[in-house]
This record gives sequence, structure tokens and C-alpha cells, in this order.
Amino acid sequence: MTNTPNGYLIKLTLVATLGGLLFGYDTGVISGTVDSLENFFITDQNMTEFDRNAFKGFLISAALIGCVIGGALGGYIGKVLGRKKALVLAGILFFISAIGSAIPELNFITIFCNNCDANLSNVFVVYRIIGGIGVGLASMMAPVYIAEIAPAKDRGKLVSYNQLAIVGGFLVVYLVNYFIALNGDDSWLNELGWRYMFASELIPVSIFLILLFMVPDTPRSLVFHNKEDEALDVLTKVNGKTEAVKILNDIKNTLKEKTVPILTYGYGIIIIGILLSVFQQFVGINVVLYYAVDILKDLNLGTQTALLWTILIGVVNFAFTIIAIRKVDSYGRKPLMIIGAIGMSISMFSIGFAFYSEVSGYVALFCMMIYVASFALSWGPVTWVLLSEIFPNNIRNKALAIAVAAQWASNYLVSATFPLMKDSTYLKETFNNGFAYWIYGLMSLLAVYFVFKFIPETKGKKLEDMGSLWKK
Repeated sequence: MTNTPNGYLIKLTLVATLGGLLFGYDTGVISGTVDSLENFFITDQNMTEFDRNAFKGFLISAALIGCVIGGALGGYIGKVLGRKKALVLAGILFFISAIGSAIPELNFITIFCNNCDANLSNVFVVYRIIGGIGVGLASMMAPVYIAEIAPAKDRGKLVSYNQLAIVGGFLVVYLVNYFIALNGDDSWLNELGWRYMFASELIPVSIFLILLFMVPDTPRSLVFHNKEDEALDVLTKVNGKTEAVKILNDIKNTLKEKTVPILTYGYGIIIIGILLSVFQQFVGINVVLYYAVDILKDLNLGTQTALLWTILIGVVNFAFTIIAIRKVDSYGRKPLMIIGAIGMSISMFSIGFAFYSEVSGYVALFCMMIYVASFALSWGPVTWVLLSEIFPNNIRNKALAIAVAAQWASNYLVSATFPLMKDSTYLKETFNNGFAYWIYGLMSLLAVYFVFKFIPETKGKKLEDMGSLWKK
């Protein structure tokens, strides 16, 4: 064995990470369309401020409802269909959502329900939920696929590639949104440009679906479906013949207990998985990623300038994720998580005070960059590494499904409530847009304590060893 992953392993990892890229692309595309969706779909001038802000939050975060569904069902789907076919299903859902979100006039709801209220906003929401189910599936299956393919010594780095692909998806879609916006003014963007933004996802999703037919399922999934010869072939290509036989025996031994109850290892491991997911969202990262253009406009930047600055946010996110990937297997999981949470807390409190004190908008922008860098160095990639590692094999599907569903439910809660805090007249007059960021700063502080107190270090441990770790 060499000290670096072989070419076959890298190929499988890169194909799986395209699921992560689509995760970032599908959820990030919304950032360029926030004002356009509000202008296109929210036309009732008699709506109260609260109702308008709540409906805006619902439109922007509707996909996250699907993410909860996809995350909750991901374990079952991945078990029944296998990891690879679950990723194929996610790709098909992405494809449908891209077309329907861009052209909600393609109304299929009446095919199933003639009496349903199928106005454009409802149809758009349904298509976004369909895409969200794909995101929920991909968010679970892509890191699981990589974790089950990779040797223990490379697993942290390779699973982190999925997070790199996610932030790469955000960066790519920020670039796409910006160049689409250059083709017209705000009026054109509100009427037509946003449609091109959603439709642009058809290109990467088509590539993803084609490449998936060129890779195998994971060894653990193949053994579960009684395809030991195929599993041994994959393991041999990744690990060499001698090590492959040993790993295959380990897999068969752990899968003998595949029907054990989810609480076999106690409540603690399930609660820790849920809280990892909840804190990853409650620190406010997706407020920055989804509402970046909206936030930057509060700094008195125009639409195109705000879109340009989101590209810089994407670059920072991407660059510091690379650093995390390089350090996660050497520094360990816990140190990166603690350092990152401290950086996020300081940054969020600073952003809040920058808005509250009405200092230069570029101070808030600089703090936002520090916040994104801190998240990308830690809670972005490392949370997914931990979630793919900490659960023993015989409860992983169920436990990870619960954790991922909790993550998306938390994401929805944070994303849907942000407009209520940001656009509230009372909170604007009292805190000048600073209130929400102080809440996220406090959550980051709590995250520091949680990791320090409750998270075990999993660096270098085999997935087959996790049961023994939690039994201790």
C-alpha cells in the first residue's frame, strides 16, 4: 500500500462528491434569487409585515422541508436500494427540481389533484421540496459512500472532499448567478434572470447521473445485498488483496448484528449525533450562504455588487475547507471543531455590533469573511466526518438518518426565521439588524462547550471499532 489514496479510490470519491456539489449548488442557487422570488410571487399588497416576511422565509427555505424528508428516509433508501442507487435517485430529483423551479408554469400538481390550489407559488414550492428531498438523500449518501469505500487512514480526508464539493457547489453557483445577473437590470432579473439561475443546475446534474453508472456500490452495501464477490473486488482495488480479505471478514462480522435496536449503545450516541447536526445549523452558516445578497444589500451595495461579493465569500469558504481537509487527519476532529466555533462566535458578535453601531459596512463584511473561514475550517467538513464515523455499523443507517433529519429541520428553522428577525421593523429600530447575529454568536459559544465535553476523538479509528468505543 502507498501512503496516498490510489487512482481508483480517488475516482470513486470524486464521483460521489458530485452529489455534494449538487447539494451546494441546489441550496446555494437561492441566494441570487431572494429579491426576485419576493417580487414575482408575493404580490398581495394587503399582507401584514409579519405575513410577508414569514412567506418570504417559507419560499426561500421550502427546499429544506424536502431535505428533512430525504434525510429521514435516506437510511432506509440507502439500505434497500444500496448507496449507489440512492445517489442516482437523488440525481433524478435534482433534475426534476431544476426544470420545475425555473418554469413553475409546468404544473403537474393538477394531474394528481384536480381540485388542488395550484397557483405558481405553490407549484414552485413543490418543485423546491422535490429538489430538497434529493439534497437530503445526497447529504447523507455521499459521505456514507466515501466513508465505506475509504481505508481508515484516508477516511477523514476523503469524506472532507464531500464538504469541499458542497462549498465548491456554492462557489460555482455564486459565479453562475453573477454572470447571469450581468445580462440585465434588476427588472430583467426579477422577471426572467432567476429562471436561468435555477435551470443552470441541469448541467452538473446530467454529468453526475452519467458518471454514477461507471462506479460500483460500496463494499458494505454489496455484502448486505449478498454480493460478496463484487465487494471483495472493490476492496482489493482499494486496499490490496491481503487487506481486502481481512476487511471483508470484518464487514461480515459487523453486519451479522444488522437488526439490533437503535438504542443498543444507549441514548447518548443518538443525542450527540443530533446535537452535532443542530449546532452546525444554529451557528447561522446557512443564513450567510442563503441570504448573502440580501445581507450585503443592507450594506448599501447594489444587486450586481452584492452578487460579486458573494463570490468572495464562496472563495473563502472553498479555500479554508481545503485547509480543513489537509489537517483533519493530523490535528484531529475535536481541536478543529473547538477552534472554529470560537472563531465563529467572535465573528458573529462582531457582525452584530458592526450593524448596531453603524460602523463602516466593510467592517461587517470583513467579520463575515472571518466567520465563513472559521466555519469552513471546522463545522463545515468536520461535522460530516464525525457523523459518518461515530455511529457503529449496525445502527449507522438509522442513527445517521435521525441526525441528518435533525440537521435539515434545524436548517429550516434558522433559515425561515431569519427574515422575521432581519426585516422586523421593531428589531431594526431597536438593534439596527444586529439582533440575529448575536443569537448565532451565542450558539457558537454553546457549540464550543458541547464539543469539549461530549465529542470523542475518532481520528484513525476503523468504522468497525466504533461499537467498542461506545460500549466503553
